[in-house]
Amino acid sequence: MSVVREPEGRITAAILTRDEAVHLPACLQSVAWADAVLVLDSDSVDATRDIARQNGARVEIQSFENFSIQRQRALELVETEWVLFVDADERVSPELAGEVRHAIAHQDADAYWIPRVNDFWGHRLRSGGWWPDHQLRLLRVAACYYDPRRAVHEVAEVDGSIGKLEVPLHHLNYASMREFVSKQRDYARLEADRRITVGQTAALRHLLTRPAQEFVRRFFTLRGYRDGVLGARLAAVMAWTELVTIADVRRRQRGGPDREP
Repeated sequence: MSVVREPEGRITAAILTRDEAVHLPACLQSVAWADAVLVLDSDSVDATRDIARQNGARVEIQSFENFSIQRQRALELVETEWVLFVDADERVSPELAGEVRHAIAHQDADAYWIPRVNDFWGHRLRSGGWWPDHQLRLLRVAACYYDPRRAVHEVAEVDGSIGKLEVPLHHLNYASMREFVSKQRDYARLEADRRITVGQTAALRHLLTRPAQEFVRRFFTLRGYRDGVLGARLAAVMAWTELVTIADVRRRQRGGPDREP
């Protein structure tokens, strides 16, 4: 059954959730200006769904497979012409809301990159790929889709033009280094899935060269050194994430067990 879109210039804020009772109330408050709010939940066991409904959001449920599949499902459920994807730990300022409204009113592009600022346990990062951390989140629904093979760090495919907004989205990224490392392990598994799906392989030498390249990229090329010791630690974790990903790809391409190293 096809979705009937509402008149042009209307927008839905779409939020993907799983056990986000802590972050969700403030997120919902920051997108209350949108014409509609959609929460697509994947198997929450906390109060996430109740909080969403109490704040007037439409709640739909789909078990998690990967991030692209979740976002594509949200696109299919949206009934307005435009969608703004916001994560539960992100906040939309009044200034960004105003710029979004201006963009969809003028219809100069079919999708827009939005810069994102990242706070790591109270530290706002300035470099290392964490700023400006552009996200393709404002989309004309009919012009965009997500490739289900891209399991993590998903970016919409756009049949049309792409613009850029200037006001940043605020991301309350991680509360601790322990949380960051745990999440990167999850991302490594999903990225290995993607590489295997598209036929990528990993040689033995890549266990050394690619993590080293990732550290250099983060700390030197993207100037992570501007964030001092924290920038070095984050670059090191991202290098470790690449190592875990490559090790997982190698194990599976050799027919080994599908488990974390």
